[in-house]
Amino acid sequence: MAAAPAPLPAPVADWWERVNGSPAWQDGIFWTLAVLYGAIATASFIQVARIQCRVPEYGWTTQKVFQFLNFVVNGARCSIFAFRRQVQQVNPPIFQHVILDLPGLAFFTTYALLALFWAEILYQARGIMTDRLRSGFYIINCVVYALQGFLWLWLWWNPNHSMLVTSKLFIAGLSFFTALGFLIYGGRLFIMLKYFPIESKGRQQKLREVGRVATICFCCFSARCIMMCFNAFDEEADLDVLDHPVLNLFYYLLVEILPSSLVLYILRRIPAKLRLSQYHPVSSS
Repeated sequence: MAAAPAPLPAPVADWWERVNGSPAWQDGIFWTLAVLYGAIATASFIQVARIQCRVPEYGWTTQKVFQFLNFVVNGARCSIFAFRRQVQQVNPPIFQHVILDLPGLAFFTTYALLALFWAEILYQARGIMTDRLRSGFYIINCVVYALQGFLWLWLWWNPNHSMLVTSKLFIAGLSFFTALGFLIYGGRLFIMLKYFPIESKGRQQKLREVGRVATICFCCFSARCIMMCFNAFDEEADLDVLDHPVLNLFYYLLVEILPSSLVLYILRRIPAKLRLSQYHPVSSS
């Protein structure tokens, strides 16, 4: 028979309860998260503006859409944490779940787009058409949002604990498959780049970029999956309440803020400005 986990020392337990139950600490932590998310959203918006100014003729490229989705996701998180007390007072309660869960779904779409981009590179390198990949990306996203919408409606119609657990496990499963996608496509792209000729232009830089981003995203979504399982089954790990601000700080720092910051820093390069090819005018003589 497994032994029960040892209780926290009295000073640590007292500090934990005092911080979680203090409105001042709650507001301070939630405002800290709002500022951090706001900084990432601002950086993403600046990147979109830089890309648009540098190469306006490219239109909405994958890089620009990725940066714009990061701006939307982090801007939404910033607003939610800035008005967290007002969010907790929204009625009926199902709308609270929608407000809190929707940015997580958008976070999945944002990074699934990056995995799609890598998959397209792999297919193009092998001379395979990529139309089905992009169609599959749209279909998967539509199915994911439809299933989550169904869970929200079911939770509204029958608000019980089992449905709430199911909704959180759905997010955990989504995170697991996203981590698996980065492991497969990021790993395959890394191997392909590794065996490119040494003289390939930018090979080493791209190799480091793909390896680092794939590792960060795999760890991020794996941690998200594990922590969402705890969130589903352990009431003491509930992230959707006001009196667990420390857990919110650790969770969102680990699975969204830190990974997003690192990925945006690694992918900070923007396309080179297009230049007209050099030409030599024919002499009139």
